[in-house]
Amino acid sequence: MKRLRTPFPTIGYYGPKYFCDREEEIKKITQNLEGGQSTTLTSIRRMGKTALINHLQYQLGKSRICVYVDILPTENTNDFLDQLATAILNSVEEKTSTGKKILNVLKSLRPIFSFDTLTGQPNVTFNLEPDQSRQQIETLLKLLESQNKPVVVAIDEFQQIYQYPEKNIDAWLRKIIQQLRNVVFIFSGSQQHIMNDIFLNPGKPFYRSTVFLNIEKIQPEVYRTFIIKKYKDEGYSVSEDIVNKILQWTNGHTYYVQLLCNRIFLSGQKEITDDVWQSAAFELLKEQEQILYTYRDMLTKNQWDLLKAIAFEGKVYRLTAKDFIAKYKLGSSATVLRSLDALIKKELIYKQAYKNGQYFYCVYDVLFQRWIERGIK
Repeated sequence: MKRLRTPFPTIGYYGPKYFCDREEEIKKITQNLEGGQSTTLTSIRRMGKTALINHLQYQLGKSRICVYVDILPTENTNDFLDQLATAILNSVEEKTSTGKKILNVLKSLRPIFSFDTLTGQPNVTFNLEPDQSRQQIETLLKLLESQNKPVVVAIDEFQQIYQYPEKNIDAWLRKIIQQLRNVVFIFSGSQQHIMNDIFLNPGKPFYRSTVFLNIEKIQPEVYRTFIIKKYKDEGYSVSEDIVNKILQWTNGHTYYVQLLCNRIFLSGQKEITDDVWQSAAFELLKEQEQILYTYRDMLTKNQWDLLKAIAFEGKVYRLTAKDFIAKYKLGSSATVLRSLDALIKKELIYKQAYKNGQYFYCVYDVLFQRWIERGIK
């Protein structure tokens, strides 16, 4: 794996050296794979689902064919076909017997081959009608079924299929998957309410078809040990107290922990003090300020006021409580509920439950929360 300038990457996967924990999750998914059970992964955005899948693929090595498909950019079944075909092509080495077989099948479907200008990896596209796309998707999945090795297909942002104009995609896809014995799936998604509807709603085709696994925050003590070691390995000095403050400021949210630790590391200050980490955090807020102001421009006043209120509180358990509404002058409970629905759909806030079933609401963007705390109006 490539050695990075910083031990805290914010995007991509660079091997186990830069990956923190998730041992229990890896163990559980591996057990599911060995038992032929598919897994559904959910969490809020940027909690590390994709890196977890990449780490699993690394751990599996060559024991299985691993296909990773991100369908967030897709808008229909033709796009899905393009992404699936490209992912399959890039999952095996072209010179191997398996790679040659897959390439020959793909060529028989008469796609258009091109190359990514940044990575140099091949891309596959088709120009087909929706019904033809479905037929070719089924052909590709059956191709994977015929391989000598077991196959893992990870479909990231799976909830995107609900945005397709074609009807009953979930029922059609579920019917194909039920016929596969050599292929096990990982369905990953960050829009939790939609993923819950797909896999936990008795009226939906995928109901109870997978083992459900929600990705929580990394335990603070585990993350703290990891962070201190990464800094120490690079000749930096940081105390447990400072790392605890970093974890608290970022709410333990994987992306923001990595982002702030990355920025601190790149400052070049070998002894990380309060002034060093706070300065790095302040710079992040200043850089994001224009983006954060766009939230206000895209929202109604009521939505903006509710978003600010939740950000300032950190966690809100009862959004329609009289005290909360009065404190932030949010109007009526009906107004709050309308704004709440809009903010959830825009993925600016999320709803989460403790293990006791009690729900609370938080803002997605930790930087926005900290920005609001600084008194921005």
